[in-house]
Parts: sequence; structure tokens; C-alpha cells
Amino acid sequence: MKDLVREVQAAEEELLMGNVILYPTDTVWGIGCDATDAKAVKKIFKIKDRDTSKALIILVADEKMLLDYVEDVPKSFAKLLKEHSQPTTYIFPKAKNLPETLIAEDGSIAIRIVKDEFCHRLIRQIDHPLVSTSANLSGGKSPATFAEIDEELKKRVDHVVRWRQDEAEPAKPSRIIKINADGKTETIRE
Repeated sequence: MKDLVREVQAAEEELLMGNVILYPTDTVWGIGCDATDAKAVKKIFKIKDRDTSKALIILVADEKMLLDYVEDVPKSFAKLLKEHSQPTTYIFPKAKNLPETLIAEDGSIAIRIVKDEFCHRLIRQIDHPLVSTSANLSGGKSPATFAEIDEELKKRVDHVVRWRQDEAEPAKPSRIIKINADGKTETIRE
């Protein structure tokens, strides 16, 4: 438990300085920053060699935090959350209170409510959502474990979290569900 607290604290310090971290999530390892820090978000695009027209996912601690970044959450969303036990990213039609570089061209935002203890604690500590994009260079394969992350990428970030680096079980990306303006859903990735 001490190691977890120490790693959360170290990551928090980096994020508060506007830095980019490499960290474990409830799915694959991610590259992230404070999602409300526009300069840090731009750094992520540069680190990944990613086109800025491609939106990024953000992680929040709970439904209450989600409401700060989504314009309209359909009443059916609470039921959706109960139905999905695996990590699920939801694309909402209209984002708010976030840098433009995080928001898709159509105004939508992809958000996942995390259950992972490290992520949850870190988000609570900084009291802002985290950017989460897979730990690969743009166009590359998403690594299933920390050991598969490109060494060059590890050097490009400001801080590498040491928590869960030795896990050997391959992780999978989240399910993605798009919530349309009318509240209907569409599965993008299972």
C-alpha cells in the first residue's frame, strides 16, 4: 500500500507541473496528463507523433466528475453503467470545460469512469480528469503489457509510474460505446 501511495504522489507532482506521465490504467498502459491543461495535452500529441485532429480519451473518477465535462448526459446512462462490468469508454455528443485539442471535430468527447485503484486515487488527488491514450507511437500497436512499450516512448514522457510494471497478463483496450444526441447507443468496439 505504501508503494501505491508513493507512486500516486509522484505522479500527482508531475501532473501539477504540467508534465506527461506513462501510467497503468484499468485497460492498457496509457500516456496522460491533466486533461484541463492545454499545454500538457499538446505535449502528448507531440510525444506520440499523433495528428491533432484525432481526439483523446479522458478518465474521470465518477459520474459526478463526468457531469463537469459533458453537456448532456442521458437519463439512460446510469443504467448503461450498471450493465457494463468491463472497462467501457463512452463517447458523448457534446463536451464542455476541456481544451479544444481533446474534443473531436464534431464536439464529442470520449470518457471512461475508472475503477482502477491507481487511476482513481490519482484523479481524486488532482481533482481533474486524466488524458489516457495508449502507450504507443501513432499508428503503432497498443502494448498489452509494460514490457511491450517502446523504449523510445518511455524516454519521451516526463515520468514513468513504477506501479504494476511487472504484470505479465496482457491487457485489452476498453469497449467503446457512442451515445447519440437522442440517447441511443452504438457499439464502436467490443
